[in-house]
Amino acid sequence: MAFHKTFPKQIPGSNYPQWEEITLSDEEEHIVEKEAKLHNIQLMKECIQDAKIILQEQQLKAYQSDIISTAKSLFEKRASHSVYWKENKAKEKFDKK
Repeated sequence: MAFHKTFPKQIPGSNYPQWEEITLSDEEEHIVEKEAKLHNIQLMKECIQDAKIILQEQQLKAYQSDIISTAKSLFEKRASHSVYWKENKAKEKFDKK
């Protein structure tokens, strides 16, 4: 299923924008999903390392479940959904027009 995003396009002499729909091709969508996945894996690894540091600094016992729980909380705050990446790609296509 193709990803669609609508952007406002300013029309000279009009106070109202014209909405233009941008669609990602299957290939573009697949590439963006792959980039998002790689980014999220790297981000989770960084979150695990940060969680270890936080637990050490707070002199808490570094049980694996605590590390993963803390890392998960960090990841949820930092991670971007693949929709975000698709929206960025669609915005790039819109800006090129």
